[in-house]
Amino acid sequence: MAEFTMELNDEQKEVRDWLHGFAADVIRPAAAEWDEREETPWPVIQEAAKVGIYSLDFYAQQYFDSTGLGIPMAMEELFWGDAGIALSIVGTGLAAVGVLANGTEEQIGTWIPQMYGDPNDVKVAAFCSSEPDAGSDVGSMRTRAVYDEAKDEWVINGTKTWATNGGIANVHVVVACVDPELGSKGHASFIVPPNTPGCSQGQKFKKHGIRASHTAEVILDNVRVPGSCLLGGKEKLDERLARAREKAKHGGERVKNAAMATFEASRPAVGAMAVGTARAAYEVALDYAKTREQFGRPIIDNQGVAFQLADMRTQIDAARLLVWRASWMAINGKPFTAAEGSMSKLFASETAKKVTAQAIQILGGNGYTREYPVERMHRDAAIYTIFEGTSEIQRLVIARTISGMPIR
Repeated sequence: MAEFTMELNDEQKEVRDWLHGFAADVIRPAAAEWDEREETPWPVIQEAAKVGIYSLDFYAQQYFDSTGLGIPMAMEELFWGDAGIALSIVGTGLAAVGVLANGTEEQIGTWIPQMYGDPNDVKVAAFCSSEPDAGSDVGSMRTRAVYDEAKDEWVINGTKTWATNGGIANVHVVVACVDPELGSKGHASFIVPPNTPGCSQGQKFKKHGIRASHTAEVILDNVRVPGSCLLGGKEKLDERLARAREKAKHGGERVKNAAMATFEASRPAVGAMAVGTARAAYEVALDYAKTREQFGRPIIDNQGVAFQLADMRTQIDAARLLVWRASWMAINGKPFTAAEGSMSKLFASETAKKVTAQAIQILGGNGYTREYPVERMHRDAAIYTIFEGTSEIQRLVIARTISGMPIR
């Protein structure tokens, strides 16, 4: 087990500096354009693929870093560049985590490479869990998967929403209900291979922020996938459902469902995204405060501005430490006995919203215009308290964990 440290090693620093350079030289110059276009920035993704950032190898290297700091360090730097473009680059990772968390070795080896493609033929993947009537309330999921034993196929019907890369993905990972009586415990995850009949894009959403990231509905109309596309396999599913039914009769510990296993693994990473956006806004505000003069002196000479910047930096550093702690715990198999993953996501996402708002205030009227990037950063930051578990859900998870009570 790696010791917890707040110091990156030489190799990690080299990777961090490389990512920072890509974010500064490639992502940032393109940020405003793709935010306005509200389209997937395929040229930037392709550039990321060419240099090795958008690739299975890079993602695996960071994911399996024994310190746990590879992924949060990478997310912070990319999202420091721009949240919308960065999400287009890393959005495939959520689907990959879904396969890593629930799939067999054969499924991992088969499907994750197809999610990325190669530098000459870039692909993306989508993780599809939320539905029009089932966001935080995963127990209300209506998408059904029914097993056709004669053909060894699963038939999936339903509508997914808020899916990053939904409809444009080469591979979709879909969470569906296989036993409605078990609620969220009766869910399973499925691979929907490329060009599967019945899988199509529904409404594409025009969003407040992260506009360079494609978000859409995914329609599943009698989608048939081979039995081998059930992540983890049918034997494992049948065993898990049997345990869930037994516990439903007699009570007992909660059985995790497929979507929650993915979200628990990714929450610190989302916290790191928020840290990157907050840090970017703070740096713009700090530089502005040191150079902008009013009444014959830089505005940072005023305590009202300087103290805001002091609070911003303190909150960013605290958020990063919570993210790093949760990431280290996760890679080293330490249980989140106080919901440390949710803590990191909650604090970092709330920090991003607050810090980006403060940055606009420090820049004054300039901060409210698109001539400066902080208004875009503020729009982007709003998503962190919503996706992959709202702040309210994070608080609920934390409260339940520390109290041991079924708080509603």
